[in-house]
Amino acid sequence: MKHVNVSLFVPHLGCPHRCIFCDQTAISGAGRPITKEEIVSACETALRSPHDPENAEIAFFGGSFTAVNREVQAMCLEAAAPYLKKGFSGIRISTRPDAIDADTLRFLKERGVTAIELGAQSMDDRVLSLNERGHTAADTAAACRLIRSFGFSLGLQMMTGLYGSACETDLATARAFIELQPDTVRIYPTVVLRNTALAKLYESGLYSPPALSQSVSLCAKLLLSFHENGIPVIRLGLHSGGNVDENYMAGPYHPAFCELCENEIYRQKTEALLASLPPGAYTLHVAPGHASKAAGQKRANLIAYETRGLRLKIRETPNAAAYEPFITESDLSRKENLCT
Repeated sequence: MKHVNVSLFVPHLGCPHRCIFCDQTAISGAGRPITKEEIVSACETALRSPHDPENAEIAFFGGSFTAVNREVQAMCLEAAAPYLKKGFSGIRISTRPDAIDADTLRFLKERGVTAIELGAQSMDDRVLSLNERGHTAADTAAACRLIRSFGFSLGLQMMTGLYGSACETDLATARAFIELQPDTVRIYPTVVLRNTALAKLYESGLYSPPALSQSVSLCAKLLLSFHENGIPVIRLGLHSGGNVDENYMAGPYHPAFCELCENEIYRQKTEALLASLPPGAYTLHVAPGHASKAAGQKRANLIAYETRGLRLKIRETPNAAAYEPFITESDLSRKENLCT
């Protein structure tokens, strides 16, 4: 059954700060307040698609929802509420760590909100200050505890490669996230968009975004670390569409960024398995649905192994865990197909 979510954007209405990397209109593809009619229309359209009601959510993103005028919040949630009985399991909102308090959480709970995502971005106070976030790592930790106490599902969002950050800083943020034990995580590599303060820093030479290969290497480590700690990464990489393509200036933006990271995890894992093996033919066993991840884009991983005399076929095996392949010897003289 298809997984259907309704993603609705509340662009920049509630943000008390303009972070240096942010062009909210470009990110959300919207430049005006959302209306009740748009919410109803989006929900009705989604209901007409086959979906699993237990895993379908209505989500309000893009504008620090709990910092928006309370009347606008009420309008959005009241427009969405009837659909909780028609085919959606809950309502998800995203907001800032410093826009959470007990009164706000009671308000959300009474109106059907089930999940709250915090745009933490970093757990390094220096990085938060340089990027004009307007909150601290302590604010994030306090908000997480309060959200948990009210029984909401907790999501955390982080950005890699921010101005003033480094690889180790981002890894430390991930470790801090793991300690907070969110239910979900989103990871967004920083890109430079036109009409932002970060664009001015980039043009003046004061900020250089990581190369795509650097960002893939880092985010592969982050993805694997969250996975090993039982925390699903539900988004990795900036969404394509909206006005991002038109406003992009620089940085590790790729429409299949998550796939590149998964390819990298399998490349490293497979390299380790092959390190002590002589040239020959082998079978790489991977979890169901992971064959293309292990092969790499355009079979890049397989081709690299073949240049070393290591011929692999990839088999999806039920007893192989995600990101934990294993190898057995294989007889390719039987003309078994290589993964393509």
